[in-house]
Amino acid sequence: MGLFNKKKSEYPKMPEGCEPVLRCSICTGEQTLCARDTETGKLHELMLIRTPDQLEGFCADNSISPENIKKVY
Repeated sequence: MGLFNKKKSEYPKMPEGCEPVLRCSICTGEQTLCARDTETGKLHELMLIRTPDQLEGFCADNSISPENIKKVY
């Protein structure tokens, strides 16, 4: 619980000026959710995706469609 009983979201918020990207490992299949800066192209890691439910929860909290998230290998 947060300060004064405010419910804190377990998912990070998408920074302004960034687009969501899934960085996927070819060898292990590990997926990391990143925010790609639209100006510089630099990736900022947000969270490790262990289950499809985590990705769906992130998309629901940030009003993003899972189909709009690009995969980068």
